[in-house]
Amino acid sequence: LDAKPLELFLSARGRLSKSGPADGGEDFDEYVSDPAKPVPFIEETSIGMTAEYMVGDQRFASRRPDVLVYETEPLEEDLTIAGPVTASLSVSTTGTDADWVVKLVDVYPDDYPVQPDEGARPGRRDDTPRHSKMGGYQQLVRGEPFRGKFRKSFETPEPFVPGQVEKVEFTMPDAFHTFRRGHRIMVQVQSSWFPLVNLNPQTFVNVHEAEESDFRPATQRVHQGADAPSRLVLPVLPEE
Repeated sequence: LDAKPLELFLSARGRLSKSGPADGGEDFDEYVSDPAKPVPFIEETSIGMTAEYMVGDQRFASRRPDVLVYETEPLEEDLTIAGPVTASLSVSTTGTDADWVVKLVDVYPDDYPVQPDEGARPGRRDDTPRHSKMGGYQQLVRGEPFRGKFRKSFETPEPFVPGQVEKVEFTMPDAFHTFRRGHRIMVQVQSSWFPLVNLNPQTFVNVHEAEESDFRPATQRVHQGADAPSRLVLPVLPEE
């Protein structure tokens, strides 16, 4: 079956919607990205890669002030994606370079059913109300970083002009995943993902030759207006 593109627009008040931005206005969300306080790729401290990091719970990230979060209403029907995901952001920065990390997340309902191994042990009386460990879980489906200086060319990097709105568009790896009815689709946007991605100084320098003084905080904006929309395009399989 051929997948059909589904556009989901990043909108005000953390909404992720099929409706594009209305004419007029210059909506944006912003956060301060500080290389001294990067967003980690997992919540706990670990030596090496954890086995579950590619589907890890992203609630720890969504609570951070340097991560933007957008989500749909609960889905009325199952939605299956199959293929590459396109991220298209309209952004600006007070720096001269910036990383843009986009994460596609499956949000489980708060009342997700208790699994058999989460109940009381056989033969033990336990009247305590039980909640599933998966209730509200924010499962990472796909995540991909893009170094902004390469937004126009990988051969010829260009600095950002501070405050100038630019388009950053890139393809995320293929995904084959079903968002179940009652779940929400979430998008998280951030500017670091340490240590999966080396730290961007957020100044236009050779990262491998950067001095400590080159690493500076920057205010990042993700724009959502009609002239500068931000969106994800999902390859959705038709219902059988």
